[in-house]
Amino acid sequence: MRWSRSVTVVGVHAEGEVGRVITGGVLPPPGASMFARMRHLAEKDDGLRRLLLFEPRGAVNHSVNLVTPPCAPEADFGLIIMESQFYVPMSGSNMICAVTAVLETGLVPMGEPETRLIVDTPGGLVHVQAECRGGRCALVSFRNVPSFVLHRDRIIKVAGWGEVLVDIAYGGMMYAIVDAQKLGFALVPDEARELVALGERIKAAAAEQLPAVHPENPEIHTVNQTLFAGPLTETANGKTARNTVVISPGRLDRSPCGTGTSARLALLHARGEIAPGEVLDHVSIIGSHFLGTVEEVTKAGHVPAVINRISGRGFITGIAQYGLDPEDPYPEGFTVPDLWFQ
Repeated sequence: MRWSRSVTVVGVHAEGEVGRVITGGVLPPPGASMFARMRHLAEKDDGLRRLLLFEPRGAVNHSVNLVTPPCAPEADFGLIIMESQFYVPMSGSNMICAVTAVLETGLVPMGEPETRLIVDTPGGLVHVQAECRGGRCALVSFRNVPSFVLHRDRIIKVAGWGEVLVDIAYGGMMYAIVDAQKLGFALVPDEARELVALGERIKAAAAEQLPAVHPENPEIHTVNQTLFAGPLTETANGKTARNTVVISPGRLDRSPCGTGTSARLALLHARGEIAPGEVLDHVSIIGSHFLGTVEEVTKAGHVPAVINRISGRGFITGIAQYGLDPEDPYPEGFTVPDLWFQ
């Protein structure tokens, strides 16, 4: 083949959400920290994201993860997360996909019955425990970056809808969290298009009307996604709730969303609705599950925060090699609004 570029990618899904993992063909971007490396890609070398996420090689329904050597000496590997429209500091489903890929392909040695890792992300160091047996990564559990609430019970004006009550919380990304039931949603697949349309409008309105700046990293400073939260109920094993997250430019997270679960745990803790050690079984729109627990109460700068543990499963779906013909007229892909809802 006469490819001018070749990239090896492991396909993985975490409870339904696809997060492809780059394991070969890409050198680490420059930067003294993972955040600096992420910014370099975003500002100076975004072609890799476009090549793998935009059509004709990619699609709107997944993310791509770049595994690199870490910047922090205590970490086992570094991780940069690329979504359809932007780079994010941290993502739970993508963390589960990346850990599953590096352990099951042997990129990082697997230990049984448990492998402990430290992953260097743009959002900070993430401590991971993976339950492993028979060469399989059976369950990934990670101790997330500090999660916190920046706005509670705020009214925003949403175009084409009117006033909406929102909370803004951070769990690795900034979320506008809204009550699905009050907005008329049961969080079932048939509502997907309506949820996407409203969720994107809520995100845009929240980002404009409610400043949301990370207290320790002012470069994290806008609302990324909308989380529709279903009712919280008690079960014999703890608490449970449905939810769905709208990912720009317009689709639903198939998993229960790891950073969204962390953001919701921060909000539930701030409201006194969940205590440290209690388990939240967070259920996605397709019925898959992440388990979340508040492990520690702390602060992020001057803001009260919690540190959560999120657990879920990843499954390898394939290994592929993507290439670029030097005469290809679409070296960085393209998008069409029939799927990309721009």
